[in-house]
Amino acid sequence: MAAESRKVIIAALIGNLMVAITKFVAAAFTGSSAMFSEAIHSVVDTGNQVMMLYGLKRASLPADERFPFGHGKEIYFWSFVVAIMIFGVGAGLSFYEGVHSLQNPKQLGNPLINYIVLSLAIVFEGVAWMFAWKAFSRQRGRRGLIEAVQRGKDPSLFVVLFEDSAAMTGLVIAMVGIGLADITGNTAFDSIASLLIGLILALTAAWLAYETKGLLIGERADPEVVRGIEKMALSHRKIRHINEVLTMHMGPDYVLVNLSVEFADTAKADEIEEAVAQLDHSIKKRFPDVKRVFIEAEARHYKSATLIN
Repeated sequence: MAAESRKVIIAALIGNLMVAITKFVAAAFTGSSAMFSEAIHSVVDTGNQVMMLYGLKRASLPADERFPFGHGKEIYFWSFVVAIMIFGVGAGLSFYEGVHSLQNPKQLGNPLINYIVLSLAIVFEGVAWMFAWKAFSRQRGRRGLIEAVQRGKDPSLFVVLFEDSAAMTGLVIAMVGIGLADITGNTAFDSIASLLIGLILALTAAWLAYETKGLLIGERADPEVVRGIEKMALSHRKIRHINEVLTMHMGPDYVLVNLSVEFADTAKADEIEEAVAQLDHSIKKRFPDVKRVFIEAEARHYKSATLIN
């Protein structure tokens, strides 16, 4: 999964870098606020992809004495930083540019340059978007789009998809704004397009921050995984009852499991040890993302009393 995520991010990084350069050149020649906002948007996206690649590299570091469960949550942290960057830099500068151009209108230069650059940008962004969409579709399976984002544990894929979707929408808005300004001679349409681009970036950032927050705090594994673990535990002949199953994603491919069970009264110490070893092996074999399993032997009535208190 990490290798696929890296390919998607690199493809988006190359596309955004090329687009950013051409947009800044076009904005300098034509003075278009919408084009300048789009150039800022592409620069922010490029920086975001660099941070995502850094996050993937950090997340792949092995466990050590200070971080015994590894560094998998680094990718969640950097995804959250990306959301902040999109909001603070991308949306903030786009809003500023839009308001500034409304207060200080200026005649646009040759719009043909803008049309050519935007058309090329749509092609570049479209290719990057297709890479991200295909990777995201493979990950989500039969789930719907919203459900896949909410239950997805690898933010690098949906962050790039969100960015590219926002970029495509922004390009269309910029094209319409510049076109209307060219047809009517009213540069306010160009300024309004810049404001709308800022709004799209702000909404994208807010959604990304919301979806990443749960992963950063510590989301449980998918319900199917939890139910599967419960079923496997109950099927063991020495286990009478499951008190609770606690899971947490320490990274996209790293699930921590804490299982509290009540063993049969007749179970001997060596039989409990064997049951724990068998269950640990079975869970990890069926769910490869489960890396660590902790099993507690605890009486049902004691656990209930603990929960009540």
